[in-house]
Amino acid sequence: MKIFYAIQATGNGHISRAIQLYPFLQKYGSVDFFLSGNNSSLNIDLPVKFKSEGCSLHYSKCGGLNYWDIVKNIKPTQIYKDAKSLPLKNYDVIINDFESITSLACKLQKVHSVQFGHQASFISKNTPRPEKKNIMGEMILKHYATSPKHIGLHFEKYDSFIHPPIIKDEIINSNPKNLNHITVYLPSFQKDCLEKAFNKLADVQFHWFLNDIAFKYSEGNITYFPVDQKQFNVSLINCDGIITGGGFETPAEALYLRKKILSIPIRDHYEQESNAAALKKMGVPVVYEIDEDFDKIIKNWLNTKIIYPKIQPNNIPETLQHLFDTYHN
Repeated sequence: MKIFYAIQATGNGHISRAIQLYPFLQKYGSVDFFLSGNNSSLNIDLPVKFKSEGCSLHYSKCGGLNYWDIVKNIKPTQIYKDAKSLPLKNYDVIINDFESITSLACKLQKVHSVQFGHQASFISKNTPRPEKKNIMGEMILKHYATSPKHIGLHFEKYDSFIHPPIIKDEIINSNPKNLNHITVYLPSFQKDCLEKAFNKLADVQFHWFLNDIAFKYSEGNITYFPVDQKQFNVSLINCDGIITGGGFETPAEALYLRKKILSIPIRDHYEQESNAAALKKMGVPVVYEIDEDFDKIIKNWLNTKIIYPKIQPNNIPETLQHLFDTYHN
């Protein structure tokens, strides 16, 4: 069997999930990966056969999306050419993790596909949304990467087609400890947006992962790390808590490890705001704006005992068997 797997590289989560799934997919046949976008900072240890600039996210300085930069870097003519050139009819199964070019290619070439991943869960009206719904955000979630079939992943089973999150083996097989540091991963924030708040908390040790850091070094109570999967896993497994965005994979792993979470969703990013709404229902504190009192918010969070519900990891063999058994249904 030949399998085509499309990855939306607007963040590290989609790639991390694909890396975890790859050995299981190989049991069904050969796998070729298509990578679209350029926001990921992970080393991609996958057989990527096709690439496209696609659509990438661009951030403002302190925690928001820069829609002007996003739009001006989209190349519709190139996207159409890329969609036409993908040889999808050479494959038996098309798996699409929220990638728009593959979705377009399936329509042009009249090829079947399944949308598999976190964004697929938003097809259900039961999946949590922020109090104030956003029409454009809903349209993107439902129409950006359409498919006739959906297998969603989320924190909880909000609908029949939604499965638990894919948790990395390194996390599942770990022996979690509390070494009294706070792990920080907020790719939409530049260093000077948060550094002052962290420095005010001199008795708290921070492990801060940043895209523009080339090597690990320490200044005061902050240890700066490059975005590296192995170092991040070690930090997360041994942290007291994590300050992160409103993504899916990192909060899911933190919940699995029973770590404290402080979520700061990317401003004007509807999917992250929706994830934050789901986390809020689970008892996770959410911060929407960073101001001069952010250090006090962190201190209060650290001093508050919170018990989150235990989440179960995805049974990958079972979920993939379901995907292949029902692919044409």
